[in-house]
Amino acid sequence: MKTMRIALFLVAVAALVMACGGEDKPGVNRAYYPDWWMVQGNPDQVYSFGMDTKVSQTSSYDAAYANAILMASQYVETKVAGMVKNYEEEAGRENPQVLALTSKVIKSVTDASFQGAMVNKQETIILDNGRYQTFVRIAVPKETVNRNLMNQIQNEEALYNAFKATQAFDELQTELDRN
Repeated sequence: MKTMRIALFLVAVAALVMACGGEDKPGVNRAYYPDWWMVQGNPDQVYSFGMDTKVSQTSSYDAAYANAILMASQYVETKVAGMVKNYEEEAGRENPQVLALTSKVIKSVTDASFQGAMVNKQETIILDNGRYQTFVRIAVPKETVNRNLMNQIQNEEALYNAFKATQAFDELQTELDRN
């Protein structure tokens, strides 16, 4: 009899959990994304994605396209610099006030050129506030990305070889100056 009550209790708890599990919480809205968003479906292409919201449809598209191209160039090479500053000051004697500020700055720079990159999916929606939100997917042939990576590696190797040659020449010059 006791095991029957426990089993019945567990079934009731499981039913309650399943009934409440799939619904969104009240007041929570989910962001909209097209079904093709962030999907890499073609092995011969590298897809990059961009999204932006603007007052005009044209500027929304232009900004989304620029974001997608930026994402594509980050596949090849990205130089990142970051800085965090914390500032805190206490002023006053009787009842001091603490002034605190934290700032974070990140700079990301990319450099790449692509041949054959083209928009292959695009969708624009009009939001409740009348602004346009555009989603763009750009397809870049995988061989273009690979060629850019190879060029980057070869450029780094050439710079390193030039540095080593200059270093060897400087050592030779130092030896000649000593004699």
